[in-house]
Amino acid sequence: MQERHFSRVDRLVDGIDTFLRGIAGPDRRAARPNPADGVPDAPLSATERRHAAGLMRVNHAGEVAAQGLYQGHAAVARSDAIAEHMRTAALEELDHLSWCEQRLTELRAAPSRLKPLWYTGAFAIGAVSGILGDRWSLGFVEETERQVAEHLSGHLERLPAADARSRAIVQRMRTEEQQHGAKAKAAGSRNLPGFVQRLMRGTARVMTRTSYRI
Repeated sequence: MQERHFSRVDRLVDGIDTFLRGIAGPDRRAARPNPADGVPDAPLSATERRHAAGLMRVNHAGEVAAQGLYQGHAAVARSDAIAEHMRTAALEELDHLSWCEQRLTELRAAPSRLKPLWYTGAFAIGAVSGILGDRWSLGFVEETERQVAEHLSGHLERLPAADARSRAIVQRMRTEEQQHGAKAKAAGSRNLPGFVQRLMRGTARVMTRTSYRI
C-alpha cells in the first residue's frame, strides 16, 4: 500500500476537525485509562475544592492550547515525519484534556469559557513559528514542554494535600510532557532565543491567571 502524504491543506483541515471534535464539541473519551482510576476521592473543604478546580481548569486550558500548538505546527511542517511527530503528540495531549475534564466534573466545575481563544491563539503561534522551519518548530515544542513541566510541578505543590486524584493526573501529565520535550530535542530542535522564552512565559502567565477564574 502506498504511503499517503498530507498536504498543508490536509493538515489545516485536520486541525479544524480536531478543534470541532475535541475542543468545541462534546466531551471526548480518553483512549487510555485515567491515571486517577482506583485512587480514592477524599473529601475536600469548599475552599480546597474551588482551589483544586481552579488549578485543573488551568491545566485543561493548557491542554486546549497544546492541541492548537501541535496542530498549528503540523499544518505547516515541511517534513511528513515532523508533521506525524506533532500529530502523535497531539493525540496523547487529547487524553490529558479528557482526564482534566473528568476531574473538573468530579469537582463540580467547568472548563475555561475561553477555550476557543486558547486554541486559536496557540494554533496561530504554532503555525507562525513552524513557518520558520521544522527545527525552530521543534525548538518551540521543546521549550513549551519544559515550561509546562515546571508549571505542573508547581501545581503538585499547590494542590490540596488530600486531592490524590488530581495529583495522579498531574503527575502523569508532567511525565508525558517531559517525554514530548525530549523527543522534540532528539528530533533536532533548535534552542530558542532568550527573549522568545521570556515572551512565552509572559503569555502563559496571562492564560494561567485568566483560566483559573474564567
